[in-house]
Amino acid sequence: MSNSRSNTGTVEVDGLQYDWELQREPKWSDNDGWKGMAISLIQRDAQREALLEFPPPKRLLKGLQRGRLQVDTATVSRGVRAALLAGWDPLSRGRPIVFTVDAEGA
Repeated sequence: MSNSRSNTGTVEVDGLQYDWELQREPKWSDNDGWKGMAISLIQRDAQREALLEFPPPKRLLKGLQRGRLQVDTATVSRGVRAALLAGWDPLSRGRPIVFTVDAEGA
């Protein structure tokens, strides 16, 4: 599934399964300008969701056409690890936790 164009999938990180879903593609907002893609994560059999918000692609900021959206298992796996390191507890209860991914990736 490495270069899949799917909007959903599952990754395994440290022996646990995480389901992911593309929540938002990069889009223009009159109030905020370009907003990057967002991916939701949830550990199987857990309840608390994490939302990874990525920066908009540089090509959009430069006024170029939008390129092909790239969501691959490596990006999602890095996102899961980063969210866990930042304090996401999938087994806790509550609203989804939003994590902003830096320009270099998750």
